[in-house]
Amino acid sequence: MARATPPSHPPEELPRVLLWRWRRNPLRRRTDLAQAWIALGLTLAVLAATPAAMVLAGTTAHRHHKETARHQAATRHHTSAVLVRDAPRHPEPGSEEAKKTLYPVPVRFTAPDGQTVTAKTEVEPALAVGSTVRIWVDAGGRITDPPMSAEEARHRAMGCAVLAALAVPLLGTAAYGYAGRRLQRHNLARWDAAWAETAPRWTTPR
Repeated sequence: MARATPPSHPPEELPRVLLWRWRRNPLRRRTDLAQAWIALGLTLAVLAATPAAMVLAGTTAHRHHKETARHQAATRHHTSAVLVRDAPRHPEPGSEEAKKTLYPVPVRFTAPDGQTVTAKTEVEPALAVGSTVRIWVDAGGRITDPPMSAEEARHRAMGCAVLAALAVPLLGTAAYGYAGRRLQRHNLARWDAAWAETAPRWTTPR
């Protein structure tokens, strides 16, 4: 005996569900239409503002980091330092981990003002006392990082541009959520007022 096949239901029209606030119907409120316009306005604003924010943030950040790199290159000096103590030995000499491991060891060097300074810097394992290493020193005679390279400045600027591109949609979403909550409070207030007017008609005397 053949089993009856249930009639197939037509698929729900997704665009009509998503755009229900735009369609006229007796249940649509003015706040629903207002929310639809807010969503459209914020969407267009986000689409227009995202590229502009990326360009502005990226350009500003690149200019800032480029100037920072120029200042660091002018005020930081590459000099030699001598170990005043043996560097620790790695437990696994010759391993990949040993090649990447650095140990803080005191070194002695001459600062830009001519004074002899002793400070700590990170060196490779097993270096003996008296070994010479190259370090970067700022104008105050403090050990510091190398000056920022042009490539690093570009990467940081790109990171700022990406953050700006992510921030604009997040701000748009937050603005839409805030507007939605305000409209919902407005609806609840109207419902309370309507019920306060209607409730006495439903109340029967005892």
